[in-house]
Amino acid sequence: MAESERIIGTPGTEGGAAGQENEPGGRGATPAGATGTGRSRRVGVLLAVACFAYLIDLVSKMIVVAELEHHAPIEVIGTYLRFEAVRNAGAAFGMGQALTVVFTVIAVTVIVVIARIARKLYSTPWAVALGLLLGGALGNLTDRIFRSPGVFRGAVVDFIAPAHFAVFNLADSAIVCGGILIVILSFRGLDPDGTVHKD
Repeated sequence: MAESERIIGTPGTEGGAAGQENEPGGRGATPAGATGTGRSRRVGVLLAVACFAYLIDLVSKMIVVAELEHHAPIEVIGTYLRFEAVRNAGAAFGMGQALTVVFTVIAVTVIVVIARIARKLYSTPWAVALGLLLGGALGNLTDRIFRSPGVFRGAVVDFIAPAHFAVFNLADSAIVCGGILIVILSFRGLDPDGTVHKD
């Protein structure tokens, strides 16, 4: 019965067979990335990306609230792109305005799932993707908790307003980029643990 081939990747190649260390006597092979240290490095990448995404989102929203809210929009590229302060009670890009609490629960669930996946994380691309998702989820969750009208019902601060498109923020951008990267990695057959599937 034919089975799909599973190749464990090394830290440098994320799926290549090169870099495997043979055990004494030539019996078996140990993936170079499958160590506690390898996982710790990937988790470090995840946290670094998440912190960066979270901080730039937080700082941008603080600036928008202080300098742009209750003021006229700023035209960045004529009428094609503006900065305009908008309070959004819905999901990304203004969807689901009446489901604020639901989206808060979803954000918390995403964070918990990412924490569980991190326990077996040996892939740097996956670490970057999950870091973007985590940073974006934390950025919008912070608004849900601390902004009016109340805890878990707070409106998210959006300000990037392209022409003929919904207004969004940097947290939304991080979430979308992380999701796109995860789709690409899945199509390539790369798992979070560094395993590459080849049929």
